[in-house]
Amino acid sequence: MKNVTLVLSDGTEFHGQSFGYDAPVAGEVVFNTAMMGYPESLTDPSYAGQLMTLTFPLVGNYGVPPFTFEANGLPTFMESARIYASAIIVSDYCELYSHWNAVESLGDWLRREHIPGITGIDTRQLTKVLREHGVMMGKIIFDDEPNNIPEANYEGINFVDQVSCKEIVKYNEGAGKKVVLVDCGVKANIIRSLINRGIEVIRVPWNYDYTGMEYDGLFLANGPGDPDTCQDAVDIIRKQMSMNRKPICGICMGNQLLGKAAGANIYKLKYGHRSHNQPVRMVGTEKCYITSQNHGYAVDAKTLGTDWEELFVNMNDGSNEGIRHKVNPWFTSQFHPEACSGPVDTMFMFDKFIETLK
Repeated sequence: MKNVTLVLSDGTEFHGQSFGYDAPVAGEVVFNTAMMGYPESLTDPSYAGQLMTLTFPLVGNYGVPPFTFEANGLPTFMESARIYASAIIVSDYCELYSHWNAVESLGDWLRREHIPGITGIDTRQLTKVLREHGVMMGKIIFDDEPNNIPEANYEGINFVDQVSCKEIVKYNEGAGKKVVLVDCGVKANIIRSLINRGIEVIRVPWNYDYTGMEYDGLFLANGPGDPDTCQDAVDIIRKQMSMNRKPICGICMGNQLLGKAAGANIYKLKYGHRSHNQPVRMVGTEKCYITSQNHGYAVDAKTLGTDWEELFVNMNDGSNEGIRHKVNPWFTSQFHPEACSGPVDTMFMFDKFIETLK
């Protein structure tokens, strides 16, 4: 293992060893407090441009599942067709793995996909730094190549355009009700959760004008980066809302895009929500759910239009976790109901959406 240094934008350094692909990299350093799920997280397009720190100390002990695909084209065990995170940072990497479904080690997978991975880092201290300062840009530099220093930016980059599909893809054709899914970086299990409910899914690029198509409902998917870089998508959503009352459901980035279409402002969270255990309350009730999340931005609920209201709130920091229209069947969640990996306490969000199509 080569010696490497993680350098944060404030000058803080952490020293460790490389266990993935040996190449320097730069990106936004974020942390995830989930205890498991690194295959799903690494392949989640919402991590594009980010160096993913895992706070759980032991990583790699259950290896990596096979990269197989279902007949419909969806990956069987991953959330997309490749790794999207720019790097993974762990405390203790386990080369020897044991799991009924594992076919290779995490390190072998990272090297095959040219993704750096570093171990030996005090990830809990790193997380403390990020919690106190806020997320920062960082660089992974190889000690034997001190002059090979990468540069990267995160703010203002349209990562959604980088990860969205480039042409229309259809799933479950002829199944019945048709749903247009706006692909901002959609996770495979969102598509699977829809088609398993007997819906035809028409997946379109993030900036595709679908308003002239024939469909029964609109689904706004998750995705990486700043929603303020996706004004084209917001304009199309507003156009759709002005035309009819067709049902709209959104997840994560979808919540933020619909929020912007509803007139709300978006702000960046200090260090984001990336975990499997975020407590979320349904507004107007005493129901609280444990949710899986992965986002760095939030809707400022105080700036919503008068026809809108909050649907969910985060019980840790009070931030918005979903909105709904007071009259029309338009609603969202900031968290991931399909949560793969993670809790599935809120899968009813898909059922509610399907009900509105009838």
